Amino acid sequence: MLLAGLALFNSKPFDYLFKALLGRFGYPEFIVGVLQKLPWPEPSVEQAEALSSLARSAWSAARTADTSVETSLAFTLPKPLNADANAATGPALVHLQSKIDAIAFDLFGLDESDRSEIEGASVFASAEIVEGIEASEDEDKNTSAGNDPFFLQSWSVGVAFGRFDIRLATGERAIPAEPEPFDPLPNTSPGMLPNGEGPFMPCMGVLVDDPGHADDLTARVLAIYERVGQPASEAATLRRSLAREFFPSHLKMYTKSGRKAPIYCQLSTPSGGYSVWLYLQDLNKDTFFRVQTDYVAPKLVHEHRQLESLLSDAGQHPNAAQRKVIEAQQSFIGELQSLLEELKRVAPLWNPMLDDGIMLTMSPLWRLTPQHKPWQKELKAKWEDLAAGKFDWSHIAMHLWPERVVPKCAADRSLAIAHGLQDVLWDDSDDGRWKPQPTPKRPIDELVRERTSVAVKSALKDLTEASASSGLRAPRRLS
Repeated sequence: MLLAGLALFNSKPFDYLFKALLGRFGYPEFIVGVLQKLPWPEPSVEQAEALSSLARSAWSAARTADTSVETSLAFTLPKPLNADANAATGPALVHLQSKIDAIAFDLFGLDESDRSEIEGASVFASAEIVEGIEASEDEDKNTSAGNDPFFLQSWSVGVAFGRFDIRLATGERAIPAEPEPFDPLPNTSPGMLPNGEGPFMPCMGVLVDDPGHADDLTARVLAIYERVGQPASEAATLRRSLAREFFPSHLKMYTKSGRKAPIYCQLSTPSGGYSVWLYLQDLNKDTFFRVQTDYVAPKLVHEHRQLESLLSDAGQHPNAAQRKVIEAQQSFIGELQSLLEELKRVAPLWNPMLDDGIMLTMSPLWRLTPQHKPWQKELKAKWEDLAAGKFDWSHIAMHLWPERVVPKCAADRSLAIAHGLQDVLWDDSDDGRWKPQPTPKRPIDELVRERTSVAVKSALKDLTEASASSGLRAPRRLS
């Protein structure tokens, strides 16, 4: 009967009657108790079975369409690779809805005039069902077709980082069977790489925009397109798209109700000539030491050699074209040097805790995100608020400013709970109220001292002083 009830709850008659009792149809205010006042028809065995079957089919069609939505827990493959999702169209759901409505009209005993009134109401327009299936609507009410090249590109980036399983597209792994409607929700979507299984290409959570490098993101995406038989842009076009367009679209995809939670993050030079891509789920306290030593520092050495070669070829009297190339190379080296210096500032204090939220976790890196100004502006604002003490519940606040946060825990029990200091600083009194301990079990100074790192405080001082500027400093002109 659960599915039969679900069908009735989603029928036009029920929707109309419910909103009529609420007093308005557009943006109704759902009030506790109104549901209890509604008449509830008792379907016959045949009607209940029919409603259950229709509800099951409608749920299955909607879920199948969702298997092409990357942010859904039903996701398996993007639309260009997902024949089942392409077949699950809005009109099929409209047809199922009409059958449910026909049974519901009979059960509620509504005559033709009532039906005409309800059918004509704008409460439950069938077009909304079609649009909900065939378009993905973001917060700005902009829609993108599900077969947009970005969605294939996004999935390919996920495969490159080891997030998604390419074997679902190649047939080496079967698409998992559809669950039952009331099964517990999974922790991850079926499209994700199962724990313990190797990715398409080895990846440690860092990729770069660097032609010829073994961890070049563009080369990996091209290899994935080839593996699944999808046409790809020229390498230069794809590289430009990933460097300039991918992150804004990715951020929009992973934004819901104002909460921004991207899966990947792009750190780049101001010109966008070089980027480091991070898979945020794989971040750890050593990430930026590794980015320095394995990627940016070797890249800087390579570009210095390129400059030396250009200068040698140009000789004492370079022509205009040679001077232009040399100046561009000098500027690029200056940007790389600034990037490396900023990474050196961040690395000693970096200790990510994603429970704080992506924006707080990434806020110390705001100077490294010049390619997307709105995102950089938001990260900078979060960093300033964090420094001002507005997020002292967070792990990062305790990590960077224990001398400020620990004393607050002695005055605010919610902060003490957040930082695991409740039993050290608070007592449960006889009247059931929590009170600060007159004399904490451990001195405040001691708690601060054990959470303070000289290296972190030194790096924080350097970063704070550098953050007085609006971003990475302008590259030096090399001679």
